[in-house]
Amino acid sequence: MKIESLPQGVRLAVEAAQEKKAAGITVLDLTAAAAFTDYFVICTGFSTPQVQAICTEIEAQLYKKLSRSPEHREGHRSAEWALLDFGGFVVHVFSEQARRYYDLERLWRMAPKLELPDQPDGPASGRNMADSRFGQERFSGEAAASRPQDGRSRP
Repeated sequence: MKIESLPQGVRLAVEAAQEKKAAGITVLDLTAAAAFTDYFVICTGFSTPQVQAICTEIEAQLYKKLSRSPEHREGHRSAEWALLDFGGFVVHVFSEQARRYYDLERLWRMAPKLELPDQPDGPASGRNMADSRFGQERFSGEAAASRPQDGRSRP
């Protein structure tokens, strides 16, 4: 699957997420899965303001260029998982912790997927991307257990 072969709305959502430095952008093609939508766009934001900015930018660009608004949205005020349902595709913007927990790529592992490289100057650029399926740092059980509930490192 190539970015050029995706519907225009999906491409615009990906570009808008990239504009706001989303990490781990992945597109799953669900057309053969007879699912409720044709595509998932999945990405990660590293803070509440970034998750919200990614959602706002995607909505703004789709409305500006295609006059499309989401049919449904959830979680925009929360930093864990925001969802924008545009009918033919659904955008999921996760925090790092929520993305690992829900692991949509594993749940839909039979679907063809397109993983886009992170922007070189984005928030994840200093992290070791090779060690992660999602473009975020991985934690051992001990390191993850010692983290506070909000997912931030202790000073």
